[in-house]
Amino acid sequence: MHAYRTHTCAALTKEQVGDTVRLSGWVHKKRDHGGVLFVDLRDHYGMTQIVADEDSEALALLDGLKLESVVTIDGTVKARSEGTVNANLPTGAIEVYARSATVQSRAGELPLPVAGEQEYPEDIRLKYRFIDLRRERVHANIMLRNRVITSLRGRMIDQGFSEFQTPILGASSPEGARDYLVPSRLHPGRFYALPQAPQMFKQLLMVSGFDRYFQIAPCFRDEDLRADRAPEFYQLDFEMSFVTQEDVFQTIEPVLAGVFEEFSGGKSVTPAGEFPRIPYAEALLKYGSDKPDLRNPLIISDVTDHFQKSGFGLFEKIVGGGGRVRVIPAPATQDKSRKFFDDMNEWARREGFAGLGYVTRKGGEFGGPIAKNHGTEGMAKLYAELGLGENDGLFFAAGKEKDAAKLAGAARTRVAEELGLIEQDCFKFCWIVDFPMFEYDEDLKRVDFSHNPFSMPQGEMEALESQDPLDILAWQYDIVCNGYELSSGAIRNHRPDIMYKAFEIAGYSKDEVDANFSGMIEAFKLGAPPHGGSAPGIDRIVMLLADEPNIREVIAFPMNQRAQDLMMGAPSVVSAKQLRELSIRTVEPPQVDEAKKVRTDVIGD
Repeated sequence: MHAYRTHTCAALTKEQVGDTVRLSGWVHKKRDHGGVLFVDLRDHYGMTQIVADEDSEALALLDGLKLESVVTIDGTVKARSEGTVNANLPTGAIEVYARSATVQSRAGELPLPVAGEQEYPEDIRLKYRFIDLRRERVHANIMLRNRVITSLRGRMIDQGFSEFQTPILGASSPEGARDYLVPSRLHPGRFYALPQAPQMFKQLLMVSGFDRYFQIAPCFRDEDLRADRAPEFYQLDFEMSFVTQEDVFQTIEPVLAGVFEEFSGGKSVTPAGEFPRIPYAEALLKYGSDKPDLRNPLIISDVTDHFQKSGFGLFEKIVGGGGRVRVIPAPATQDKSRKFFDDMNEWARREGFAGLGYVTRKGGEFGGPIAKNHGTEGMAKLYAELGLGENDGLFFAAGKEKDAAKLAGAARTRVAEELGLIEQDCFKFCWIVDFPMFEYDEDLKRVDFSHNPFSMPQGEMEALESQDPLDILAWQYDIVCNGYELSSGAIRNHRPDIMYKAFEIAGYSKDEVDANFSGMIEAFKLGAPPHGGSAPGIDRIVMLLADEPNIREVIAFPMNQRAQDLMMGAPSVVSAKQLRELSIRTVEPPQVDEAKKVRTDVIGD
């Protein structure tokens, strides 16, 4: 007999009744029924009920163990009586009568229980993550992640992609988010950077003659964290040669739709080949966001023209100053009190906006200050244009175009949530396309890249030479699902002449391009194919499939909101010897002497 087990804790059924078996696992729960002890024994695979009575040698030992101790049980499989069968458990028709038990490891007092779904503070859960991972929901999330990655890998291989690994230690790039830097011992004063993405390397693979690349790529970004963002994350990184934007779409849609269909638990999924393509400008107008949640049926409209000459002075002033007025319908709100609308206005103020105007309409009668000032005739014309009914309310977001779009987008989500309009049990995908190549930076007072500087401009060199830079669109696209951006991608700019020109428009000299992107630009001068790709985020995919609100719930060992690993104590202080080996001295943040109000700077060894 095996030293630890003949079966897992999920394997025994009525077919093994009468067999002598050996099981090993954690003591999950114990129930003392007066001389008869019931123990739920748990391993990675499942649970088996163990029974020990006064005739069992194991009773005293099991009775004295704390929960989460690890034991090996030798016993006999017995059928449960009809009234005690647990239909929700794969092993629910049997129990194992313990004849003997061996303690493999005794557990002390637990910092948090494993059984049950009690909510515990995140700092405790992360500090004792190895305990937290034993809990059923978190354990299931990590196994879901494993199955999703396995499925993605198989689907990419079936599409003709080859898996390659790219370097983790690379050069820092001036573009993108903040890098995590790694000092070089052999080259004092110089640093590697952990990859924000394998962007340049995967493009160089295409230049090297490989046709379809992918990898489950680790990426690192030193940026502020939130519920759907972690400092270390993984993405399904892929790149293809000799492809158009449409080729990329047709390739990755079956992969994503297939994975979501496989693991959605019966929820509907946008079919491959039917992902809507929404231009960026349209997304900002209709949804107030370039990450639209299409489960939300509400559509934002621009009604600026209605308020150029209006009795409502505030909107007239905003429109006269070049601002915009956007509206969000609130359908069938005849039963909502004035408080509902006032609460929405207060919500907007808490979010940092000036406020959210509104009009009520009940039985065809308009209400609220905007309606009073704009007039019944003007409101009736506006409602007719929008196709709204006699019991529909309307919220107004006014201000500079970007501010109005941002408030309208947030209000669209809030109104739909408050009215219960967001469709459930579905995953709705879309592509956001036609991103602007450039934007005007108000702070720097110059034209700059709006997003990815390595995207091919639509119209290529002709567009760069003949169009207003702010009118040029890029072959750039995002995949969005249920309001979450899963990835950005693009058809790449593979021509050095077009790249130099694009960077020139953004204020970069040829020498700066050569210095900052020498590896890529030199490669492109030696024959580069047209190519493009994308990189859907693994963590966000699993987060959506697991229906979790926070990305940390689907990562085995995540950091907290401040990018700290509470379990391992990272980031940590290193020794003076290590710093000297790296030719580094640390500079502490400025400290203020509260007594003297004097600032001091501290330099370490």
